[in-house]
Amino acid sequence: MDAVVPTMETLRGRQIAALRAMINLNQPAVNTLVAEPVWKVLVMDKYGQEIISPLLPVKQLRELGVTLHLLLQRKREALPDVPAVYFVSPTDENVAVIEEDLKSALYGSFFINTISPLNRVRLEKLAAAAYQGSTIQRVEKVVDQFLNFISLEDDLFVLRPFNANTNTPYHIINDPSTSAEEMTSLIDSIADGLFSVCATLGVVPIIRCPTGNAAEGISMRVEAKIRDNLRDARNNLFVADSIRSGQLSSSRPLLLIADRSADLTTMLHHTWSYQALVHDVLELEQNRVRMNDGNGRMKEYDLSTGGRDELWSRHKGAAFPVVAEAIQLEVEEYKGKEEEIKRLKQNFGMGEGTEMDAAMGSFLTDATNKLGSTVTSLPMLLERKRLIDQHTTVATSLLEAIKERRLDLLFEIEQKMMQRGQLEKPLVDEIASLTNGDDVLRVAVIYLLCHPSLGRMEKEEVMNVVREKELDESALHFIEKIKCVSDLTRSLENSSLCEAGGGSKSMFSKFISHGSNLFMEGVKQLIPKKRNTVITQMVDSIIAASTPSTIGVPMTTASSHSGEREREREREGREIMD
Repeated sequence: MDAVVPTMETLRGRQIAALRAMINLNQPAVNTLVAEPVWKVLVMDKYGQEIISPLLPVKQLRELGVTLHLLLQRKREALPDVPAVYFVSPTDENVAVIEEDLKSALYGSFFINTISPLNRVRLEKLAAAAYQGSTIQRVEKVVDQFLNFISLEDDLFVLRPFNANTNTPYHIINDPSTSAEEMTSLIDSIADGLFSVCATLGVVPIIRCPTGNAAEGISMRVEAKIRDNLRDARNNLFVADSIRSGQLSSSRPLLLIADRSADLTTMLHHTWSYQALVHDVLELEQNRVRMNDGNGRMKEYDLSTGGRDELWSRHKGAAFPVVAEAIQLEVEEYKGKEEEIKRLKQNFGMGEGTEMDAAMGSFLTDATNKLGSTVTSLPMLLERKRLIDQHTTVATSLLEAIKERRLDLLFEIEQKMMQRGQLEKPLVDEIASLTNGDDVLRVAVIYLLCHPSLGRMEKEEVMNVVREKELDESALHFIEKIKCVSDLTRSLENSSLCEAGGGSKSMFSKFISHGSNLFMEGVKQLIPKKRNTVITQMVDSIIAASTPSTIGVPMTTASSHSGEREREREREGREIMD
């Protein structure tokens, strides 16, 4: 089944189009049914693989003429008659490997594409290596792609991911031991990624940010990069032929860059929606989840189905009880269509056995036509069954984790704390029976965030529970320090961050009566209420042109500190775009 092609109006669609053109030797990708592609080798580093993997499956790479896709750092055999397309980060290590490839004339021609801009020093190193290896004529192109971000969905992207062996940006920014060089490198990296997003979309955003923190530094760098690029008439990324005429002057989106500390509870809150639970419990990464398939084997499930998985598209943001019911309805509908096929088989006089099975090929065409809207084709029915089985396995694993870690109880407790409600039991009694240390810390931190006026004795009780479970107390101490040196307490009191509601509502009368395999006995059936987070309020305040001083976001650009300077820069921006 062909994948659904994303629209060019989305960031994901534009990134896919840019990658396809890059793989097609930096030419617009053509239909393989019209012209045969140039067969080539795709060489990537780990980050390039992470960018391409959620967007272009192996089948589409084959259609673009990629016969082999290899990692840069691994040993590769010489293919002197084959062109090679490189897609790598311009690091010293990667440049050194490409230098060796050029010196040894590893491939017939070289199309070197860097994820972020390649500086002059490294470019000169590549030129020297090509000269030494007599491969200057083989270097066809060296292109800065500005694609250092990962599009997971049409409306969701992430910058470079961090694994268990690397610190997150939030940790680096708030770590007192972080050097000035490390901080500058991190801010530049984030700014490069955001600039690449703007360049890929072909838009010049209106930038807003709080002042006095890393968000302001990032905003200033993004603004400077955009202004410098707009001044460069030869390499202007915002006036390419693919950009709609007049877009720069008529459509300028808002880019709000905020500090994570403004909304810590959302990051820590135990979730109850399907996609968030998969990410939290099963460690969803790159739209893929690796888990036990129920038969003792580890299996990887790909949830980025390009729009073909209607159940995921419709219910990924729904509460888990709603998803469980939807899965059961899908199972029943599939079984109904399967039974209809069997009845048609019997009506056509087809029995069992190898002879009848051999006749199924000619029978299927007539049978599917008679099924009409019920079954469009057998491959579609089999694909639907595969997706149902996939979601059934994932949901069953989620249910086991919910029961084991009591996630339904944690969600309800946190919801009550956020809406300043009364807990049925003291918090220390609620978390004393928890077995997962991370769950204990998350609840304890949310408790401290949503109760800024706690007394010393109440705080000490929470600390004692953490100590009894032999957990690291540094997170709790960090929250206390944040509250002492910032206006986080005031922000929490003035916002609706701790005003979200939650409630119980039976959703399973029909679900349970049908004897579902996902029968949620012993699990509370909670339906969360929608709430506006601090970030949502910031956006609403800016769009409504109201005074945002109450939420700490000045109505200025990243580097404007007065109204006069802001008006001057707006005039300058109009002159550049004109």
